[in-house]
This record gives sequence, C-alpha cells and structure tokens, in this order.
Amino acid sequence: MFKNLARLARFAAPIALAALVSSIPADAQKPKANVVNSTSAPLKLNLTSDTTVVSACSNSGTPQVRLTADAVSPSGNPIKYKWTTTGGTITGDGPVVTWNLAGLKPGYHKASLDIVSTGSDGECNAFSSVTVLVNECAPVRPVCPAVEISCPTAVVMDKTLTFTSRYSGGTAGITPVYNWTVSAGSIVEGQGTDTIKVDTTGLAGQTIRASLSLEGYNLECAADCAVSIPVPKATSRRYDEFPDITRNDEKARLDNFVIELQNDPTSTGYVIVYPGKSSKRGEVQHHAARVVDYVVNARGLDQHRIVTLVGRSRNELSVELWVTPQGATPPNP
Repeated sequence: MFKNLARLARFAAPIALAALVSSIPADAQKPKANVVNSTSAPLKLNLTSDTTVVSACSNSGTPQVRLTADAVSPSGNPIKYKWTTTGGTITGDGPVVTWNLAGLKPGYHKASLDIVSTGSDGECNAFSSVTVLVNECAPVRPVCPAVEISCPTAVVMDKTLTFTSRYSGGTAGITPVYNWTVSAGSIVEGQGTDTIKVDTTGLAGQTIRASLSLEGYNLECAADCAVSIPVPKATSRRYDEFPDITRNDEKARLDNFVIELQNDPTSTGYVIVYPGKSSKRGEVQHHAARVVDYVVNARGLDQHRIVTLVGRSRNELSVELWVTPQGATPPNP
C-alpha cells in the first residue's frame, strides 16, 4: 500500500506545481531589468543657420552665423548643449548661439551640436551639424580719383607759370605718383609733386598744355589744363631817321625801308618829314612826294601802304621812317 502511495506522489507533484504557476498573473511572471532608454522616446533635434555662406572680406563686416537648435525631450527632461566647430568661436551655450568665423581661410567649415537629456529613465543623446562656406574676397577693382588742375590766371609773356593739382577719392591705401608733362616750355620745378613751375621764355602767342598722370592705380588717371601766352601788343616803331642827305644816300635808306615793309605784308609805312626853320615853302611836301615816288614807282610798294605826315618844325629838315604793324597805333608826330 505504501509503495502505491509513493508512486502516486511522484506523479502528483509536477501536476500540482504546474497548477500553482498557472494561477500567478502573467505580468508578475516577467523579471524586472534597468535598461537605459528602454521605454523613453528619442530626443528630437533640428539644427539650422541663418546663412550658409559668408565673406572673408574685411569690408563686409565680421563674418558671423546665427545657429539655432530646435531640441525636444518627449519626457520633458532638461537638455544640455555642447557646441564644437572646426574653426572659429561660438558665443553662447544654449539653443541659440553665434558662430564667429573671422580669420578663417576660404572654404567649408562645420559647427556641430551634441545634446544630452538625463532623467529617471536614463540618458538620451542626439547629434547634428551644419556647414558654412567662407567665400574668398574678390579682387578689389582699382578706382581712379577725381583729378583737377588749377591753371594760372595771371599769364605774362616770358614769365614762369605755376600749375597746381589736387585729387579726391579713388582706391584707398594707394599713394599716387605725380608725373607731369607739358606741350611747350620746360618744367623747372616740382616734377613728382602736386605743383609744377614751367619756363615760358620765347613762347609768346603759343598755348601751353600741362598734363598730369596720377600713377599707382593701374589705370589712366589723368587731367590737363591749357593756357595761352599773350602776344606782345603791336606798336609802331621808328625804323630809321636821317637829315636832308644826298639823293643816293636817301635811296639806300628807302631800299632797306621797303624790304622791312615787305617782310610784314600787313604793316604800313609812315614817312614823317620835319621842316627845318630855314625850309622854304613847299619844300616839305616836295620831299615827301619824292620819297613816295621812289618807294612806289621804283621799288613797287603798294601806294596804299605808305603814308606821309608833316611833323613839327625842327632846327633842320629831317625824315623819320616808321613801320606800323596791323592793329598798332600809328605814330603821332
């Protein structure tokens, strides 16, 4: 009998244990474990920049980029921000920072963000980055300054002229080189400076043009200015004077007089006969007529180019020969 009971117990024990286990709730049957983020939703991170291209040129201002991180922790846990870059500096340590790229070489540069959120359910991380291009400066195009030359106003024949220049604007940082040229005369002072002096000896009636080239801009930066040298005022001049000489001597004097008039076809010859105190009536008119007859009929001078005048009485009869250029005031005996 006892043997049958022992055999029965061996078969009944497993059945009872199985019945006991089946009566425990299902969730209580699973073992508990601490697994990081096993039940937490992942962090959300969106990283943006206000621009993706900046310039390295100094005249464009400091190259800066505003970085904005849109980070969300679904569990509501605090978020820590860690910014790093391949160059430049970051100002700020929160979700919005400023990236200063001053001094960086042209090319692409990266800013990276690593965020961490820690809570009771563990630690979560997220990572993102943005790339910004630093553009090389375009070559600065040279610009000519505005160049002006002040011409002299009081121009006197055979006197030194002074030309003065000034400039404004143009490419910054350039020290110009002054190079002057003149169309006539010679520069006697000031070459290489903003003011020159020019010798005008013997240039009456000519125009002098002073030209200035401002070198150093790799451009033709020039200006010029011109002045006219006045012609001396035409005046009558006494060519010859002689007393009552022999006819042949008088003819020789008149020959030279005619040649002088022929050298300037626009001039007029004046013959002034001064009567002597002992001159006879009509002697002056006779002498003047004799002179005109010779220069017109013997030497072929146009009679309209010869004028006779009678001067005041002198001790002895005398004759003056005058050459009067066109526009000059005739002699007044």
